[in-house]
Amino acid sequence: MTDTDRQMDQRLERTILELLERRGPTATICPSDAARAVYEGDDDGWRVYMEPARSAARRLVKAGEVEITQAGHPVEPAMARGPIRIRRTR
Repeated sequence: MTDTDRQMDQRLERTILELLERRGPTATICPSDAARAVYEGDDDGWRVYMEPARSAARRLVKAGEVEITQAGHPVEPAMARGPIRIRRTR
């Protein structure tokens, strides 16, 4: 992993937490919200940050900061398949 990769990982983690902070305590975000927030272009280049955003969410789950949900219910990150949402830990 390069320094640039580590910096992006940290930026995505901060962005997830910042986006959640701006919303209500029970609000959720999509990993794409974080990917779009860190992408600096006007096109769909943010898509390359989708998997890194999901990985950042998994690290934040491990740190006890957030939960990953599907259909409104917390799921184990390793078990999540398909679209996920991220919310603050309750």
